[in-house]
Amino acid sequence: MKLVLPDLISNSYFPAIAAVELGCFAAEGLDMTFELVTPVDKSYEVMRDGGADFVAGSAHSALSAFPDWNGVKLIAAQGQGMYWFLIMRADINAARGDISVVKGRKIGAAPWVELGLRRLLQEAGIDVERDKVEIAPVPGFVGAGVNFGVTAAKALEDGKIDGFWANGMGAEVAIKRGVGTMVLDIRRGDGPKSCFDYTMASIATTDRLIAEQPEAVAAAVRAIVRVHKLLREDPKRAEQAAAKHFPPSELALISELIRRDLPYYDATIAPGFVDNMQQFLIEVGKLDKKAPYEKVVATQFAPLWQG
Repeated sequence: MKLVLPDLISNSYFPAIAAVELGCFAAEGLDMTFELVTPVDKSYEVMRDGGADFVAGSAHSALSAFPDWNGVKLIAAQGQGMYWFLIMRADINAARGDISVVKGRKIGAAPWVELGLRRLLQEAGIDVERDKVEIAPVPGFVGAGVNFGVTAAKALEDGKIDGFWANGMGAEVAIKRGVGTMVLDIRRGDGPKSCFDYTMASIATTDRLIAEQPEAVAAAVRAIVRVHKLLREDPKRAEQAAAKHFPPSELALISELIRRDLPYYDATIAPGFVDNMQQFLIEVGKLDKKAPYEKVVATQFAPLWQG
């Protein structure tokens, strides 16, 4: 079976990577491979068109290829909460939590990921057009094999953007190099309270696969629960999982990033989250009305979320 994900050198979708590399899928009887497909809407399109069995990506982005949740289900969370960071160029001297610093600035953000930033800014009283905030893909973010976070950090260092909205690895690289300053860390309380539930890192599959191979889908859910347990027991296992895929500089960071993420490692996809995420999707014009929880989430696998 095959899983696709929109960022590889990152902590965002690392449970899915680690579940392959640490043998968690194999332990559940699945021969799983993974492939980087960017950006996230392309990942979902590949699955829709039969080129993959699962997507490890942002939950809300499923609508990019499956309007109104038709044909897709979320089966497990890789982690709770919106997991992106707002990083600004260090020479701007932005203060932590000062969202107004984006006014008149160019912010790099990937397609569909940028929806979270736009809505967050709106809730904070910032009008993107009035306040001249340019939100666009990072220069150089094209082609196969491109990892958004590390590409964003390099663009920030080169002065091509004033800030970026991206994953924890990109944030950490920019901060460690001294070229970026942390402004917002959503999971840890920055920004409007409601934005925590805009999205989450999830595992999704098709209604077709659930109907045809429910045991395989159940095994995938168990694999995510299993890898959460392994990483909680020893976050340094992340280095083993990343060794074949990460450059040395990012490999040196991954265990600490995973350690920080452990409080959010829970495979549950709660009704409250789904309700809040759908409200966000309505507000950004990607959904007309909320679907029932059972249309969004494959609830038959819910008993597996707690192991």
